[in-house]
Amino acid sequence: MKSETIKNIITIGTSAGGISAVSRLVSTFHEDLDAAVFIVIHVSRNSMTDVILNTIQKKTLLKCVLPEDQDLIQNRTIYLAPADRHMLLERGTIRITKGAYENHWRPSIDVLFRSAAAAYNGCVTGIVLTGLLDDGTSGMYAIKRSGGRCMVQEPAEADFPDMPNNVLGNMEVDYKVSIDEMGHILTDLFSRSSCEETVVPDDVLLEAEIAKRMSSSVEDLKKLGEITTLTCPDCGGVLARVAEDIVPRYRCYTGHTFTEKSLEDEQVKGIEDSLWVAIRMLEERKNLLRTMTGNLSDPPGNQTDQPGKRRSEEIQVHIDRLKMMLMDLGDSGNPPFLTNELHL
Repeated sequence: MKSETIKNIITIGTSAGGISAVSRLVSTFHEDLDAAVFIVIHVSRNSMTDVILNTIQKKTLLKCVLPEDQDLIQNRTIYLAPADRHMLLERGTIRITKGAYENHWRPSIDVLFRSAAAAYNGCVTGIVLTGLLDDGTSGMYAIKRSGGRCMVQEPAEADFPDMPNNVLGNMEVDYKVSIDEMGHILTDLFSRSSCEETVVPDDVLLEAEIAKRMSSSVEDLKKLGEITTLTCPDCGGVLARVAEDIVPRYRCYTGHTFTEKSLEDEQVKGIEDSLWVAIRMLEERKNLLRTMTGNLSDPPGNQTDQPGKRRSEEIQVHIDRLKMMLMDLGDSGNPPFLTNELHL
């Protein structure tokens, strides 16, 4: 199959509630839509994306495909990112890779959006639909900076409005509309005007290249921003704070990327995991002391004279304090400091 000239690229990103939202959106696409369409839905690594593809295909006359690496881009075709794979674009070609997670997602909305911006600049229209947290905002900003159009679902109609709201709260978009209006707007735009080649910012090009080759270096990180003292929660590598982005974001040299919010969530999760380990070890220590003392059947008057019994009671106090810390961690995300010495 020969490559054809693609005039317009549509990239769509969604998360929670995304399957029904995408199905509704593609039903508004005319069969003569002058564009190639690329969709990332955040799904688990074991998801049956062929089933999702069939669900979408029932709602549109456009051909729907699960692409393979190096497939040529065809017009009037909808491409759905496979589970546990990033989908990236080069000029005329689709790349399917197993690169590093971005905000703990693969496929990643931002990875698709950035690569589309790098490859097709002003010819890209990015669409963000329903979803949780802030995924898609960084990628949408890359599209905007590269001369493309930005469209978001009206948050009031989204099942989960976080993703549209995060885009709207961080940048100017071209359209904030109901899903039902999107297809008609795009058809009208593509029929009345053609896209113009624009200059893509260097950092967008570099991040797209890093995602494509699935590796980077400390020198690449220095080009993107300041090296910090923070470490990657996934691999332990050094993190750089990306400078040219509207969303505070961090990237490590192996490719893992986190928004500030997702990095904080990972740190809190790490603290919680450590507290549970500490509780388990203290429980084991307490039980061992009680077993060694063999005191449970002794008269109450003798128990207080046994060092093992006193120490196990002290350990229980610390266990209770750690459990209170876990409760505080869950309520506020800001764990109190443990200042009491543990006498174990």
